[in-house]
Amino acid sequence: VAMGEPGEICFHGPTVMHGYWGREDLNDQIFTDDGFFRTGDIGSVDEDGYFHVVDRKKDMILVSGFNVYPIEVEEVGTAAPGVYECACIGVPDEKTGEAVKLFVVPKPDTEVSVEKIRAYCRQNLAAYKVPKYVEFIDALPKSAVGKILRRELRK
Repeated sequence: VAMGEPGEICFHGPTVMHGYWGREDLNDQIFTDDGFFRTGDIGSVDEDGYFHVVDRKKDMILVSGFNVYPIEVEEVGTAAPGVYECACIGVPDEKTGEAVKLFVVPKPDTEVSVEKIRAYCRQNLAAYKVPKYVEFIDALPKSAVGKILRRELRK
């Protein structure tokens, strides 16, 4: 991809494994034809050659053919008035393939509504990135180190 554009980060070198033992099916998925390891991370490279990780490929949401990176929606959602934290996933949608769903933990003693969150997102995101669904929950599922577990939200 062009510099500054998001794409999957792939690399190779002497310290990168050559493949999974006896698992050619996985090797075909995880390595490019010319031997680069696919990390599953989506990132970009700036003019100084620094990599910036944007999100995970498996978490990317495809809305009507457009890529939606959950972290971008989450950053805007968290900045919305009355929102303590949030997490974003893709859910099946008959019209667009996938739709954006935002799980929101409201700040204590605040009034926040689906309409207010969606209006805030409309002001700060492209239309196809605005959550179609917003669900309020008490707490986000997290790992022992505090990472949000999107797989639990998908259940």
